[in-house]
Amino acid sequence: MYSKSIRILIGVVFIVCVVGGVMVFQSTYAKSTTNQSHTDSPNYPENEHGQTYGSSADATSPETEPELISAIGVDGTAGYVLKKDLDGELPKSPEEAIAIQNSRSPGGHDIPLYDVDGETVIGVFHVGEK
Repeated sequence: MYSKSIRILIGVVFIVCVVGGVMVFQSTYAKSTTNQSHTDSPNYPENEHGQTYGSSADATSPETEPELISAIGVDGTAGYVLKKDLDGELPKSPEEAIAIQNSRSPGGHDIPLYDVDGETVIGVFHVGEK
């Protein structure tokens, strides 16, 4: 029917098409998965003071956490804690980190629990061990 050289040519074209299709698929798949960057921050709502609020579980990194993080107070009240209160003082050197660690109470400490407005204190949240 076809000469041997035509059949070889058809085989080569077929292989090139299959390999090319696989490469295009892999390239498209890689682009679609790399566009879902871990630095994309969630779209948190903002309160009337412009502070973002929501669950830290939605964050892709500590940098993308909202300013007001949802929390449950010591008495079961649902509210928000300020990220800066939760994170605490950030050391500027290893020596300062050790000093901060040594100054902390072994039982932890309490921080205010706020309403969504970020100003009205509605309870207490305990950070650390009880």
